[in-house]
Amino acid sequence: MRISELSAKSGVAIPTIKYYLREGMLHQGRQTAATRAEYDESHLRRLRLIRAMLEVGRLSVASIKKVVAAVEDESLPTHEMLGTAHYALSPAVEPEPGEEWQAARAEVDGFIADLGWDIHPTAPTRDELAQTLVRMRQLGVPVDLAPYAELARKLVAEVEMGTIPFDGPRDAAVEALVLGTVLYGRAFDTLRRMAQESESARRLTS
Repeated sequence: MRISELSAKSGVAIPTIKYYLREGMLHQGRQTAATRAEYDESHLRRLRLIRAMLEVGRLSVASIKKVVAAVEDESLPTHEMLGTAHYALSPAVEPEPGEEWQAARAEVDGFIADLGWDIHPTAPTRDELAQTLVRMRQLGVPVDLAPYAELARKLVAEVEMGTIPFDGPRDAAVEALVLGTVLYGRAFDTLRRMAQESESARRLTS
């Protein structure tokens, strides 16, 4: 297909497609003339992935480039490729000075070890959870992560990871991960607040 058809099918404007091509986020099409190239389904998949990361994941262009590079590196195991996308979705957290932060970080490391979860030592989610623990204790919120960890494990093992097409194109797997993580994360948070309202009504109203 020509770039005009690629634009029509993907919903991405031609100038934007050309920008992605220049930045290396979208692989070049098959050159058919000096100023003309043909594109195929792989370009549609890549544009879907870029849109998912940009519009849903709210990732920066720099982060998208890192994920795309991981997708294109066929020597990179799928687990590490998905990890690149996972880490890109994590908010940047700066470790805080002081014993309170260090204690929370050590608690997170111990909690993960007790769960037996295989989380990389430098995973940004470790610092993210540590920051949450610090805030919870500062605000006097009781800390009991065990039931949430069990719910997360069950949800991921039985539902979310089953939606990722591991045997398909690499960019399709990353797209499914990004969309599932962000959109189902939002849906779960909304359902949780609905459940709180319903439980409040059950307990406090006649």
